[in-house]
Amino acid sequence: TDQLGATIEAEVRNLVTQIPTSDRGVLAAEQFYAHAPVDGLPGGSAHFYRWRTEDGFVSDVRSAKTALPSVRKALAPFRFTMMGDQGTDDIPSRPAGLKRGEYDDSYYKPDNEPDVPHTANVFNQIVASNPEFHLLAGDIAYADPSGGGKPLSFVPSGGKAAHGFDKYNPFVWDVYLGSIEASAASTPWMFATGNHDMEASYPSHGYGGHLARMDFPDNGPAACPSVYSFTYGNVAVLSLDANDVSFEIRSNTGYSDGTQNSWVERNLAAYRADPNIDFIVCFFHHCAYSTTDSHASDGGVRAAWCELFDRYQVDLVLQGHNHVYERTDPIRADRPTKVAGDNSTVDPETDGTVYYTVGCAGRPRYGFQPGEPESYRGHEAPDTFVPNSYVWTADGKKKAEAVGWSRVRFRNYAFIRVDVRPGQLLSEMDVTAVDEHGREFDKVTYRRRVRA
Repeated sequence: TDQLGATIEAEVRNLVTQIPTSDRGVLAAEQFYAHAPVDGLPGGSAHFYRWRTEDGFVSDVRSAKTALPSVRKALAPFRFTMMGDQGTDDIPSRPAGLKRGEYDDSYYKPDNEPDVPHTANVFNQIVASNPEFHLLAGDIAYADPSGGGKPLSFVPSGGKAAHGFDKYNPFVWDVYLGSIEASAASTPWMFATGNHDMEASYPSHGYGGHLARMDFPDNGPAACPSVYSFTYGNVAVLSLDANDVSFEIRSNTGYSDGTQNSWVERNLAAYRADPNIDFIVCFFHHCAYSTTDSHASDGGVRAAWCELFDRYQVDLVLQGHNHVYERTDPIRADRPTKVAGDNSTVDPETDGTVYYTVGCAGRPRYGFQPGEPESYRGHEAPDTFVPNSYVWTADGKKKAEAVGWSRVRFRNYAFIRVDVRPGQLLSEMDVTAVDEHGREFDKVTYRRRVRA
């Protein structure tokens, strides 16, 4: 229409899946994903669109806002949100006969309240926060609930994956993408990849399905589709693929042959040298620093990137993988530099990097180490030292470590809300943790002096 301006022909990507089933059959699926690239739009303003198809279907009109330019005089306050390990509350209708808990988030143990729609609750709080963009740190839909990066097999209701295969249902993606549409139709969702996103029966190291479903920014290493960067106002964001460096789950370990690490260093150096960028945020899946009883810390992530985070003064590292909320004190050279409790202020230039684990978007929650209490606003533990955590080592084993950097621990469903206030002399960024019911339970303010 004249009101909507140009018409753009969409590209339809056809994703064909043929995998064995655990009862010696074959599951075939054909899915179609429409992509309509639009370039050259003015930044920081809303643009309206709708979808039309040849058979006469016309969608509702939606709007999406382009990013604020990274020019100091054009900056204004903005908000983004982040979490990881989402999945869906809903049972896929295809193939027929699936039961609750087999390919959705309602499984594990009774204390997880499986009848409560935790995933939808967190999602609705994100929608209510009205972010400019949203980050998801891997383990997106859980079409592969096994998460080992092995060849895929569909397991019918009541069955079990054969040895050497991961359980997989491609139709979970139909449910998942529909479940986030209320936000993603107008708010950019930016994805990193986790171990449950290595769908090994597809090409490109198991990422071929994602290349059909999504459009990742293409400014990262050629072999790493989920590695990319972007800027919004005075914030630079890097999405990294921790599957490439993990010591714990090794199906894709080393697949980039070092090209990702070189790219990370080049981009961190460029962003830190840019006077229009105040804050640098990295998000990825496996945790450099966490203390849960299920995955804890990954030494491969530490070895690959933490020295770079120190050198280029990365402000925030946002992680998933562990299904809890955990925040560290500022860390530099593998050690905490100061105690940063709730409502504290951190100067990353002098204090170091703070690491967040926010893998609590909907998948059933994990526990912390035995005897390790939760500690968050209104429920602060007198001592947050953890004597019995561990880190994964290069030989695929767990190495015990005592931890003094774990400051806030919350074993429930949550996300983080990041409010950025660019300034001419001083820029600030509030990171607030919010539970599935909208209650805030942790907040830190980050400050950066603006460079000339």
